[in-house]
Amino acid sequence: MRDTLIALLLLSGTFFALVAAIGVVRMPDIYMRLSAASKASTLGTSCILTAVAFFFADTGVTGKVLAIITFTLLTAPVAAHMLGRAA
Repeated sequence: MRDTLIALLLLSGTFFALVAAIGVVRMPDIYMRLSAASKASTLGTSCILTAVAFFFADTGVTGKVLAIITFTLLTAPVAAHMLGRAA
């Protein structure tokens, strides 16, 4: 059951990362590219890191993963906003 959950999280994370990469290439406008890159890549990264936390099942790794996810969720929208203002 645990391995299935890890595989599902990894697959969904790579899917969202792929969608973000395709969105950056295929979207016509800079603002749409920023939206695709910030939202889908943040979700993909969070899913992959959650799978890492489940795989290792260690409090140290889980704490670091939660810190990374929190940092990503806090900084990705701000970075996208600053890039949008610069464009």
